[in-house]
Amino acid sequence: MKRNANAVWNGSLMEGEGVITTQSKVLDNHKYCFNSRFGDGKATNPDELLAAAHAGCFAMALSLFLNEAGFTAESLDVTSTVSMDVDSLELTKSHLTLRAIIPDIDQETFMECAHEAKDNCPVSKALDLEITLDAELQ
Repeated sequence: MKRNANAVWNGSLMEGEGVITTQSKVLDNHKYCFNSRFGDGKATNPDELLAAAHAGCFAMALSLFLNEAGFTAESLDVTSTVSMDVDSLELTKSHLTLRAIIPDIDQETFMECAHEAKDNCPVSKALDLEITLDAELQ
């Protein structure tokens, strides 16, 4: 299976801008720019898209591991916060925050499944940065 996305950039780094299009067209010539990455511009940016991919992948992987353990989540609310060291232009961390509603699961099984998903979702495996997790069973 292969998925693709396209990015087109025009102009200099600080004054230029680009558009991103995904294979599904969910993003279709969606704007991104310097100010949306390093300021408060109202467009997307690669770091935000990476965070979205990590949160979504983790949630799906956790659902899989929960099902394998005999549980079905009512709700998995995941936020990924990707950090960048702007001096070295290096992504350094993805912090996952999970709020879960899972009927009849105990805390130990919940945490085992959450850590298994953190370590084994395909996006986690692809990232070369620190990945941390705060998980709360509600």
